[in-house]
Amino acid sequence: MRLTVSEPKIKNEFEKYYDLRWRILRKPWKQPKGTEKDNLEKESIHIIIKNEKRQIIGVGRGHFNSPKEAQIRYMAIEKNKQGKGLGSLILKELEKRLKKRGAKYIVLNARESASKFYEKHGYRIIKKAHTLFGSIPHFKMKKTIS
Repeated sequence: MRLTVSEPKIKNEFEKYYDLRWRILRKPWKQPKGTEKDNLEKESIHIIIKNEKRQIIGVGRGHFNSPKEAQIRYMAIEKNKQGKGLGSLILKELEKRLKKRGAKYIVLNARESASKFYEKHGYRIIKKAHTLFGSIPHFKMKKTIS
């Protein structure tokens, strides 16, 4: 599988980027379109992975909470592509770009089901976080990057 990792650049790519986020992270919990976005979209780093057919099959986003603290959010991989290392590619690319812009550490709120994935990449659980949609427990996790 030949993959391309980049930032979405054109309107069509952003539409597909947000659609994937919504379908994986919101639709299964009957959340309306629009809930896959927040007020930090314009100042964030957006990453996409495209397959050889130029279809977007993975997405993720990073932003800054302070000059030293970055946060990763909205990681999503097409259902039939999960478990193939795409999440790792997105995470590494976001970490690289956030570090280049001055991040000293990265935080994220991981779904309980994804916490082991982030632990494999050097994140550690800080505390129990919110429960999304009344049914998805999250953990606040942190990684220091040097």
